[in-house]
Amino acid sequence: MRTVRSAALAVLIAALLLVVILAAVAGLRTKPEDLPWSPLHLSQPVGLFTGRKIVALHDKAAKCEALLTEAGVRFTPAPPIKDGACGYDDGLRFAVGGARRITLAPSAPVMSCPVAAGLAMWEWDIVQPAAQRYLGAPVVAIEQLGTYNCRPIRGSTRTLSEHAGADAIDVSAFRLADGTRITITDEWRGDGPRATFLHTVRNGACKLFATVLSPDYNALHHNHLHLDQAPRGAIGWRACR
Repeated sequence: MRTVRSAALAVLIAALLLVVILAAVAGLRTKPEDLPWSPLHLSQPVGLFTGRKIVALHDKAAKCEALLTEAGVRFTPAPPIKDGACGYDDGLRFAVGGARRITLAPSAPVMSCPVAAGLAMWEWDIVQPAAQRYLGAPVVAIEQLGTYNCRPIRGSTRTLSEHAGADAIDVSAFRLADGTRITITDEWRGDGPRATFLHTVRNGACKLFATVLSPDYNALHHNHLHLDQAPRGAIGWRACR
């Protein structure tokens, strides 16, 4: 009798697991962005594997640029640079117009194509919705401290920064349409709407970039968010601090 009950229980558990799996598969079929094997489209919502798909665009400049064009992002390719261990061959500058509405200040920095793809989706899916929700006005400009820079990681004498390959951008402030300026330095701490906005865009960036470092990481990042697309492989580790 005990054996029969155990077998019946096992069958019941297997049936329940099958129902759960079928429900999960059915749900994912309506959300292709959550599937690891589905094609990347920058105009789709951010999914579970979007960040990894963007990072995988390294060494695939033509594909990356085609995705930007498909999404309505205007850009100008930058001439390749080779400076010892530094440099890039997939650099580009955002151009005026198109699907993007937020400008960068200073304008037109050179960045790798995967960084550009991450920034475009960050604007559409993270930054603007958070600005409207917490601040009641859209972001019109993002202030940045630099992209390409042939240098090691701060505090290191050997390991090159992702900036050395134009694979990073440092964001220091946001300007709103109503004239408000929100800086990482002044607004990160606290629990008001400005701090909530900054933490929300940091957390959202973690879904799109390989590395996101904020003032929560260390004192070297007290005034900016570091966003990079470090190519650590298809299943490489990701950092969000």
